[in-house]
Amino acid sequence: MSALTSRPSAGSALRFGRLATMGTVAALLLIAGVWASWGTAQHVMLTKGRERGTMTVTRCADDRCTGSYAPVSEGSTPRDRVTISSTVVAKKGETYAVVVKPGSDEVVRTGPGGLLYAWVPLGGALLLASLVVAGGLRLSRLAWALGGAGLTLLTAAFVAL
Repeated sequence: MSALTSRPSAGSALRFGRLATMGTVAALLLIAGVWASWGTAQHVMLTKGRERGTMTVTRCADDRCTGSYAPVSEGSTPRDRVTISSTVVAKKGETYAVVVKPGSDEVVRTGPGGLLYAWVPLGGALLLASLVVAGGLRLSRLAWALGGAGLTLLTAAFVAL
């Protein structure tokens, strides 16, 4: 009789262990996505007190584009050379609204395109977490919601840029 009662408790313990482990992995993926996105998103979303202006792209090489910076906000200084990730900028000669990262000559694109691009790591994390939630937690509706949100974010960023 003791063999029969120990099986359900062992199965319950394994099930709980699987749920706890997969839930932790999914949560860590989402936290990592927010953490990776926030490094850029904070400059785009919290522009008060930051140097805002426009960047005219003059040259792109490898993964960086360079150009001149013309200030728009009060207290901002013009710069002959600032850099931005080339994945954000599409064409040489174009002008983009940007925010200068404090203490550097690196800029981040603002507006809807810059905001969506800043949150792309979260979109990837949502897609990965949806796989963990579907396979490990067996919560298909939540997995579809996470995957749909991630795909929507990535598609919107692609379209906006």
